[in-house]
Amino acid sequence: MTTGNKISGVLILSVMAMLLPAFLYAADLKCDVVSCAIENPQRSESDRARDVNRKPEQIISFFGIKPGMTVLDMFAGDGYYTEILSGVVGPEGKVIAHNNQGYIAYTKDALARKLAEPGRMSNVVALNAEVADLDLKEDSLDAIFLILSFHDFYYATEDWPAIDTGMLLGKFYKALKPGGVLAIIDHAAPAGTPSSSGETLHRIDPAIVMQEVTAAGFTFDGETDILRNPDDDGTKPMWEESIRGKTDRFVYRFVK
Repeated sequence: MTTGNKISGVLILSVMAMLLPAFLYAADLKCDVVSCAIENPQRSESDRARDVNRKPEQIISFFGIKPGMTVLDMFAGDGYYTEILSGVVGPEGKVIAHNNQGYIAYTKDALARKLAEPGRMSNVVALNAEVADLDLKEDSLDAIFLILSFHDFYYATEDWPAIDTGMLLGKFYKALKPGGVLAIIDHAAPAGTPSSSGETLHRIDPAIVMQEVTAAGFTFDGETDILRNPDDDGTKPMWEESIRGKTDRFVYRFVK
C-alpha cells in the first residue's frame, strides 16, 4: 500500500467513526460502554470540556444506567447528558429528551441541531412540552435524569410557567417502573435557605429536595460526594464567573 493510500484509509476510518452512533462506536472498539459513550467522537468539544467538572463516567455508574434501559432526560437543555445516555443505553434502549420552551430558547435549540445530524443519537426521542402538559406513560421508564434543574421548580417568569412540584414528582413516580431511579444533581444552597433561592441563586437546599421527593413516595437510595466542592459556600449565584462550572453540587439517588 502506498503512503497516499494509507493516509486515505486513515481519513476514511476517521470520517466513519464520526458518523457512527455511540453504541456502534463502542461495539467496534470493544470497550466499556460508559467510557465509550463519553469518548464518542460525535460529542462536541464544548461538551467534552465539561467532563472534567461533571465526571459523567462516575455519575452514570452511580445511577446504574445500563444498555437496554429507557431513560427520561428531563430539562435536557443542550443535550449534554442526553448524548452520553444515548450511547450507554444503546440500540435496544431509548432516551426521551425533554425540554420546555424556556430551555429551548435558552439553549438556542442546540439539542434539535444535534439530533438533526445524520447518525447522531438515533435512539433519542425529543419531547418538547411544558410541565403541565407533560404526558408520561405509566411504568414506562427505568430512570429519570433531573440534572441541575430541581431548583427551577421554584422559578417562574413570563417565559417560564410556574411548576407544581408535587404534581411533577407525582408524574415521575407514576412513569417509573418499580425499582426505577430518579437521579438528581443540583447546585447546593446553604442549609436553611428558602426555596426562593431557586430564583435568586439558581440553587436549592438539599434538605428541600429530600423532603419533597420522599413526600412524593420515593425512597432515598444513596448519595455520592464526587461533585461536592467545599470551596463554594453556596451564597453566590451559580453563574458567577469565579465558581461557574465548579459549584458545590449534591448527587441524590431515589427509587420507586
